[in-house]
Amino acid sequence: MSQRRTAIVTGGGSGIGRATAHRLASGGITVAILDVNGEAAENVAKEITHQGDEAIAFGSVDVSDRAQVNAAVEQVHNTLGPVLVLVNNAGVTEFDRFLNISDDLWDRVMAVNLNGTFYCTQAVLPDMIAAKWGRIVNISSSSTYSGQPFMTHYVAAKSAVVGLTKALALEFGPKGVTVNTIPPGFVDTPMLRRAEKSGFLGGSVDEHAQRTPVRRSGRPEDIANACAFLVSDEAGYITGQIFGVNGGRNT
Repeated sequence: MSQRRTAIVTGGGSGIGRATAHRLASGGITVAILDVNGEAAENVAKEITHQGDEAIAFGSVDVSDRAQVNAAVEQVHNTLGPVLVLVNNAGVTEFDRFLNISDDLWDRVMAVNLNGTFYCTQAVLPDMIAAKWGRIVNISSSSTYSGQPFMTHYVAAKSAVVGLTKALALEFGPKGVTVNTIPPGFVDTPMLRRAEKSGFLGGSVDEHAQRTPVRRSGRPEDIANACAFLVSDEAGYITGQIFGVNGGRNT
């Protein structure tokens, strides 16, 4: 990499987003951390800078609000330069029986998981097109392979993210921009632990880990490492792909 690039990581205040922000920063990328929890974003930025790498948090940003997204991306551009890497990681989920899902809940899950990816991608693409180089990684979900009970709204939104990824890859490949998606599989995050506690997991985390071919649950760092590869120069011939990181649970 001839010069330091700037990346935006949404949902960078915890879990996979936090691990990804750390991993990209350690690889020489300046990371802009966006999260609806501004304090969490600030804490991650402090962690990264304390280690000698470069990261800045940009306040509380709800990716389902286009105005907030546009303002944040403009601020990142003006502060750190063109945004050439985007990791669309921000997401929400709820566990509920399909017949109990309200319109408001359905709309909220779609707004964050799908619309947020749409808004952030539209906002950063001009920088990438101008540079004739860009990397976008959308964090989807392994539930798009097989479905998942009590998560119909989430599975629908993440499945749409996969389709969005493939369409974007075809349209913007000629502009030097690659677009791929990582569907994490059974990663030990606060969301997974909430599902376990609520009884929606169909067993404990440890029980599921023992049924995973590599005999462990995933770690946020597993997703972050894959993400770091996909945004590198070396991954320039990879686009429109579903890059599964799931310990062999889905092949």
